[in-house]
Amino acid sequence: MVPALATALADELERRADEERRLMRQAEAKPAPQSRRAINERRGANAAALRAIVDHHGWPAADLVGTPASTAALVILLHAADLDFQLKCRDLIAQAAADGRCPALHHAYIADHCAVEQGQPQFYGTRVNPVTLRPYPIRRPQTLDERRHDVGLGPLDEQMRTLRAGE
Repeated sequence: MVPALATALADELERRADEERRLMRQAEAKPAPQSRRAINERRGANAAALRAIVDHHGWPAADLVGTPASTAALVILLHAADLDFQLKCRDLIAQAAADGRCPALHHAYIADHCAVEQGQPQFYGTRVNPVTLRPYPIRRPQTLDERRHDVGLGPLDEQMRTLRAGE
């Protein structure tokens, strides 16, 4: 990929993720139905833009667009409404992580997201039920913290203590 194109893609991904975060902060400060609508519209537009990037260039891995932009792409993907697109990208991210082109943590988040959305147990314990503040079901929980360590996550108990402290 031409460096100028990689820079333009990185700027676009980060701008889109920043805009969604701005809308989220506005909605938290002043909740209103139009705020939720604006967030949903932004997420739809962001997903469409990410789909176009993936269709033309593949997954925007950190080795191409930098870690901040690759992380922005992951955030956009996690908020996309199309599970089939998320599954496609999950597989692209898995390959990029295996090749060392993006953080393994990116794969952990999208793999767990897709598993939960499909009604399957998650592998890394990154998804927490917002109602119960407990992790969604986890595959092979006896080895969970080893898998988490392998992708750069701390033990689940630490994550849960931090989450509950913020209640």
